[in-house]
Amino acid sequence: MGEATADITSDIAPEITTQTTDHARAAAAICERPWGWFETLASGEGYLVKRLCIRAGQRISLQRHRHRLEHWVVVAGCGELHCDGASLTAGPGTTLLVPCGAVHRASAGGEDLLIVEVQRGALLSEDDIERLADDYRRCEAKPQAQGKPPGRSEASVKM
Repeated sequence: MGEATADITSDIAPEITTQTTDHARAAAAICERPWGWFETLASGEGYLVKRLCIRAGQRISLQRHRHRLEHWVVVAGCGELHCDGASLTAGPGTTLLVPCGAVHRASAGGEDLLIVEVQRGALLSEDDIERLADDYRRCEAKPQAQGKPPGRSEASVKM
């Protein structure tokens, strides 16, 4: 029985190892931005998980998404989170639910702000960013996703 198991494993293992290595390599790619960087940690049908590092004193664009919601969890650093006119002082453990269509932004304070972001929705792409204001003059640079945002509830904040 041990030999049969070893034979099956040796036939399957190279394919699994290759797929796992390719996925890990793709997920580990860091995308530099003027405000810091992000990397994709995981993805699947209807969800995408990213880690964002907003450098000290920087902030992402004031933006909204028409096809997804986001859930942010601050894991390190300090700063401010803004969603539909509400502001929240952010530190490790702070969470924010950004409903689809909500105007939002994150800003780092005196140290880098590290956020784990879970996106859920029909279109999980950088093309679904409508920039309303941007410190780096990128408002016109990205095409905006088409479509009307579905109904949304109020932003949910938890400390």
